[in-house]
Amino acid sequence: MTPWEIQGDEFVTCNCDYGCPCQFNALPTHGDCQAVAGFVIKKGHYGDVNLDGLTAVAVLKWPGAIHEGNGEVFAVVDENADDAQRNALLAILTGQDTDPFATMWNVFASTMTTVHDPVFKSIDIGVDVEGRVGHVKVDGLIETAGEPIKNPMSGEEHRARIDLVGGFEYEVAEMGSGTAKTQGPIELSWENAYGQFAHLHLNNHGIVNPRGA
Repeated sequence: MTPWEIQGDEFVTCNCDYGCPCQFNALPTHGDCQAVAGFVIKKGHYGDVNLDGLTAVAVLKWPGAIHEGNGEVFAVVDENADDAQRNALLAILTGQDTDPFATMWNVFASTMTTVHDPVFKSIDIGVDVEGRVGHVKVDGLIETAGEPIKNPMSGEEHRARIDLVGGFEYEVAEMGSGTAKTQGPIELSWENAYGQFAHLHLNNHGIVNPRGA
């Protein structure tokens, strides 16, 4: 197993209501699961391959709940990555060199039936976890945006977090409102649905140093 470790930020939006039932072992809001996840790696490596500053996006779709399988995935990898970095990112994103079920990528990979060929393009991505603001843009393929949830009466920002003990993705995630539209192999569209902003620190074995252990 090639050792790897990454630290970075993510903005994820899915078609479920705020809070996302998946976070609570419940079935998806509309019966199916659709999501777009953008990642910014601030510091990372895969073996001797440096991953600092690279980005990636995954478009995912399941006909039912994730654990029921038959999923479909399409990945976009930073065009600035060289061949070694591309291979490294794809290995991580497809759950390779990872303990079983230790990361969300490994878990999701186990549920996939259709894996579309990845593409390598310029990714415009920004994530402000504490501000609950983010966006992902890939020309002709992906456009997502996230913002704080607003109080429907006053318009004031509403802040909520999920503290997930023993999770395989994050320890604490800020909740927000997400909008997405994708084209290409997987076409998705929603507005004012679930948005998630989180700091990531993961390696082959899952979350690094959970709860200071």
